[in-house]
Amino acid sequence: MSSAEGQGNGRTPPGAGSLAHRVPDLGALELLLAVARLGSLGAAAREVGVSQPAASSRIRSMERQLGVALVDRSPRGSRLTDAGVLVTDWARRVVEAAEAFDVGAQALRDRRDSRLRVAASMTIAEYLLPGWLLALRAGRPDTAVSLLAGNSAAVAERLLSDEADLGFVEGLTVPAGLDSVVVAHDHLVVVTAPGHPWARRRRPLPADELAATPLVLREKGSGTRQVLDAALGGLARPLIELSSTTAVKASAVAGAGPAVLSELAVGEELATRRLVSVPVEGVRLRRELRAVWRTGHRPAGPARELLGLTRNAPKGR
Repeated sequence: MSSAEGQGNGRTPPGAGSLAHRVPDLGALELLLAVARLGSLGAAAREVGVSQPAASSRIRSMERQLGVALVDRSPRGSRLTDAGVLVTDWARRVVEAAEAFDVGAQALRDRRDSRLRVAASMTIAEYLLPGWLLALRAGRPDTAVSLLAGNSAAVAERLLSDEADLGFVEGLTVPAGLDSVVVAHDHLVVVTAPGHPWARRRRPLPADELAATPLVLREKGSGTRQVLDAALGGLARPLIELSSTTAVKASAVAGAGPAVLSELAVGEELATRRLVSVPVEGVRLRRELRAVWRTGHRPAGPARELLGLTRNAPKGR
């Protein structure tokens, strides 16, 4: 038969177009199977949750698509034609395959949702994430969560090596290969023990004096240090260099020297006067807290839910 003849009789030449155009969709196949089982188009329509006119329209559309009559309709009910019996048998195999596909996809989702690997910089890990994870657990009690705490550079490394599903950082920039969204803002405050001379200042500390003073600092790669260094245009050699916010705070409380820490970390110490906040002029020590993930791997499942919970984080001044 010529191409023109095939077009003239309304039949689609084998292999023409994509399968999506040549094979009925799953909803139509499920409807046909229900008609075969129940012997009634109305009963089949009720079973699949559509109106009888919609079911009739779907059957007619499928018949036009396939080019054969599938169902004989009469006042006594609906009966499959010979072609309808064959198509129903094929439809059953397609639907069974689709059900197996659905079960497999659900298994993949269950495996994904059974765990959540989070990497976070120290301030966020210590002062914000516990509340977010507690809220997540209320909705997902069966999800096992692991938290890897480190500086912002380490968080990026974890994500890029697929050792974490979602990360949180405090640095100025987002490393290449990661996407991000701002979830909160934070302020850095200069703090000293009450006995330090800065605690008795009557005027704000000049930014250049802060920059020239050896401080108790986090290690290189930490978000706090990155922000402070950029804001001041450079820092003096550290008085002490430590790898955690808690250690920096403890050293400042012990009188080792001034430190610059997140206001999230020192609220209790300021309230009890174990530390004193030192106002600074000429510089704004404000930073963005970001959620980060690998480019092209938008958070899904529990990672997406945790990201949503961060919207309740303090937004700062």
